[in-house]
Amino acid sequence: MEDLKSKVMKVEELIDYQKGSVVSREIIRKETGTVTIFAFDKGEGLSEHTAPFDAMVQIIDGKAKITISGNKNILEKGDMIIMPANEPHALTALEKYKMVLTMIRS
Repeated sequence: MEDLKSKVMKVEELIDYQKGSVVSREIIRKETGTVTIFAFDKGEGLSEHTAPFDAMVQIIDGKAKITISGNKNILEKGDMIIMPANEPHALTALEKYKMVLTMIRS
């Protein structure tokens, strides 16, 4: 993994879209949590699942539907949402979008 510490960068430029795919890049990995950037092509997503920790999603480009425990949320660039630990959630690209996922493991 490239060392990004102490470098100024545009977060949306850290990952590129790939047709028909979901792409991810971990930018911080610590025992206490991770920060990962994702790029979703339109129509792509992550099926319903749970995680043992709270996770914060920040949309940095595009538009997504994030469903948490059956409640649908539409997020666009600049929006964020916290997905609570152990609650089922799913993500769908209404148009291609990029997000930063911050998961705290405590």
